[in-house]
Amino acid sequence: MWEYSEKVLDHFRNPRNVGVVENPDGVGEVGSLACGDAMRLTFKLDENGRIADIKFQTFGCASAIASASALTEMVKGKTLEEAEKITNKDIADYLGGLPEQKMHCSVMGREALEAAIRNYRTGKKGTKTLEGRVVCKCFGVTESEIERVIRENDLRTVEQVTNYTKAGGACGKCKGDIQLIIDRVRKDIDSFKPSFAKMTTVEKIKLLEETINREIRPLLQKDGGDIELIDVHENTVYVALRGMCANCQVAPFTMKDVVEARLREFISPEIVVQMAESRK
Repeated sequence: MWEYSEKVLDHFRNPRNVGVVENPDGVGEVGSLACGDAMRLTFKLDENGRIADIKFQTFGCASAIASASALTEMVKGKTLEEAEKITNKDIADYLGGLPEQKMHCSVMGREALEAAIRNYRTGKKGTKTLEGRVVCKCFGVTESEIERVIRENDLRTVEQVTNYTKAGGACGKCKGDIQLIIDRVRKDIDSFKPSFAKMTTVEKIKLLEETINREIRPLLQKDGGDIELIDVHENTVYVALRGMCANCQVAPFTMKDVVEARLREFISPEIVVQMAESRK
């Protein structure tokens, strides 16, 4: 049984903007019934070139419905250029997170929007375009798509790529190729990562807050807890646990096995996390 946030459940039970826009300016269709997920997106612009109306139809699970509903709410009133900047991670964050095994639903929503925008601009059928080498023939996933989700979501394993794109989820013959792409992209990403020790305090705080919001806070909030970044000095990060986590008996384990472990994984193995009270 998947664990869904209250916002996911709300958008699943009460989806916004379901249906078809009459005389749409753009139409996008992605996925297929054979693969288990399909989505159709239609939109209409106002006189200022902003999205005035947008609707969706989808065949899929709760995550697919919620992702499409959330996306349509997010892009209303935006220009196409603004809408194009929305990533699948933005959709998941808007919903308070998605189970990692369902992240491909947020990717499908983004692809449907891109296909609809492409239809508006070119007049060509608004379907997913396969640009570059097809790595997963079972689901029609290309190398450029895999690279994009790795970069946008900081993915590190073949299993994660499968969760986000379905690539490798059928016959599995492409898993070796997926691993090679991961190795190449991770090497490129990591080569541009500045040393945590050499960052300015402002840079450290920004990176820490981004990582906490993405990788740690959603986990704690599932159990009624939260976390606050208090300070940082060299490689030592001071935080305070809030909500249900504040007085929990397993708080020390949470600090070590969740907070410190995630910050070391995604930022630097040199990081040490301490309770803010220990600095008094």
